[in-house]
Amino acid sequence: MTIKDLKPSGIWNYFHEITQIPRPSKKEEKIIAYLLEFAKKHNLQAKKDDAGNVLITKPATKGKENLPTVILQGHVDMVCEKNSGTKHDFDNDPIETYIDGDWLKAKGTTLGADNGMGVAAALTILASDTIEHGKLECLFTVDEETGLTGAYALGKDFLTGDVLINLDTEEEGEIYIGCAGGKITTVTFTYKKEEVPANYFWFKVQVNGLNGGHSGAEIHKGLGNANKILNRYLWELNKKQDLVLAEIDGGNLHNAIAREAYAIAGVPYSKKEDVIVELNTLVPQIEGELKVVDPNVKMTVSSTDTPAFVIDKETTGNLLNAIYACPHGVLAMSHEIPDLVETSTNLASIKMKEGNTIVITTSQRSSTNSLKDDAGNIVNAVFTLAKAEVVHSAGYPGWKPNPDSKVLAVAKKAYENLYGKEPEIMAIHAGLECGLFLEKYPHLDMISCGPTIRNAHSPEEQIEIPSVAKWWPFLLEVLKNIPAK
Repeated sequence: MTIKDLKPSGIWNYFHEITQIPRPSKKEEKIIAYLLEFAKKHNLQAKKDDAGNVLITKPATKGKENLPTVILQGHVDMVCEKNSGTKHDFDNDPIETYIDGDWLKAKGTTLGADNGMGVAAALTILASDTIEHGKLECLFTVDEETGLTGAYALGKDFLTGDVLINLDTEEEGEIYIGCAGGKITTVTFTYKKEEVPANYFWFKVQVNGLNGGHSGAEIHKGLGNANKILNRYLWELNKKQDLVLAEIDGGNLHNAIAREAYAIAGVPYSKKEDVIVELNTLVPQIEGELKVVDPNVKMTVSSTDTPAFVIDKETTGNLLNAIYACPHGVLAMSHEIPDLVETSTNLASIKMKEGNTIVITTSQRSSTNSLKDDAGNIVNAVFTLAKAEVVHSAGYPGWKPNPDSKVLAVAKKAYENLYGKEPEIMAIHAGLECGLFLEKYPHLDMISCGPTIRNAHSPEEQIEIPSVAKWWPFLLEVLKNIPAK
């Protein structure tokens, strides 16, 4: 059985087509061309703005002309993460999918169900001659994953709709009416290259096997962060021995929890055995701490070649101290919505760059703007004390819940009629584009919904097949019953 055998066939077939189109963030040209050709094939009006956002419009079906215009919205880019042993070129290669029980997965890479499934749903509705709906505007935004660039660039006259249904959440049976805002805090250390000391034992320490995941949707799970684990080892060794650091690297994307990290370092040759002793001390601790949420964590040490240079001792000490002190994870829970993370921060990536620099990327999220800024300031203070340069992004706004939403009332009733129980009404700690849409179109009545997706932003990403079969008729029922103007 393959993806093409799944039901409902329309949405799965379109999702399969999308998986065959490379679409990394900031490189969405191929999927944009596909959307414009789709509109032409189905005789639908389409337009593209300078950022690359595409809007495809479809008239109301017969008898539904009096309904307000509904905007169906999803983003076309995907997070591109792969396991270290996987050979895959995200700029050119299609995603390889396979079915594992009730789940659709990808072979060693992210699946792209975030937000390919939302895009596929909109295309299925646009292509259908039988689905009932009022006038539709299907908005496909670009570069959501690395900066919400498409939503930021959206013009105030690009849309005419009154209701917006965002198709980018990841739990069937839940309807979202709010999300956190976020910002990125970038840290830069500038180091001096020093000569490699003589009579040193050189080793490479690696952390892998972690699940990783979405830094908004899964930050509350206490998943292991490879950057923090690696640094914990280096910090302990540096405290006890004359450690020198030559190379450090971990994580990739600002909105993903780091799954893998490594460093190349050295200690005096007479202290060679301490490298293994420290590893053997730390590994059981890490395994015990993460045995429930990250049971496959691995940490290994191997000898390696002598590096070309080492990082100066002062920078090494400042770097290791600051990474250890930098918070990661949940900072506060909401006082208003049970079980909702209010504020968090993610120590996302550590990269050595040109100009003798080490760049650390962190991201902060909060449903309270002042606390989002406060979290960024905490990170700023830690790294400023370590003599690093710190820069904050402008950030993006949250989406304040509106429990009196008319489309929410329709959605609740639709779910109850279909499944005999109430859906859960939620806010999400992850960032959605809805806050930016509301800034430009304050009249919009919005909800967000989607099928069940697990481990987004990691190669363990998977979509629950039965959840699509429940979400799909629910979405169609909402469209059919939007209140008349």
